[in-house]
Amino acid sequence: MEIKHFPDPLLRKKSEDVKSIGRSEKKLLTDMAEIMYLNGGVGLAAVQVGIHKNMIVVDIGDGLKKMINPVISKREGRVAQEEGCLSVPEKCVNVKRSKKIVVDYLNEDGQAIRVSAEGLLARVVQHEIDHLFGKLILDYLSPLKKICNSLTTRKL
Repeated sequence: MEIKHFPDPLLRKKSEDVKSIGRSEKKLLTDMAEIMYLNGGVGLAAVQVGIHKNMIVVDIGDGLKKMINPVISKREGRVAQEEGCLSVPEKCVNVKRSKKIVVDYLNEDGQAIRVSAEGLLARVVQHEIDHLFGKLILDYLSPLKKICNSLTTRKL
């Protein structure tokens, strides 16, 4: 398993809900966490390793969270901050996101969990959920910055 990098078209495909949680889903979450840690990340979505299931892992330094079918049920406030992405190496984008969120998900044992998050945790969860819909940090660039970005990443 390896991290897919932009412009890989697999990163743009929408993921699907997980219908049942078995041995393969649990192994995938464990493998995703290992890949995230090995690459110095704080979050990773299954789509980033080419698997289109609504699954993410997050660890901002307070312990690993494995989230299946995460859905943001409440948003509050807005704050902009620069973000990087394992699938878009060496690029940082200023992204405006909700300051506080409530996210509902299933853990790897199938238990329904509700977490209130703010700060870095809220930002990382929103970033990873974006991946599940085929959205990348590059999509937050202004049209002019998108043009400049494509010129700097194009091979001449």
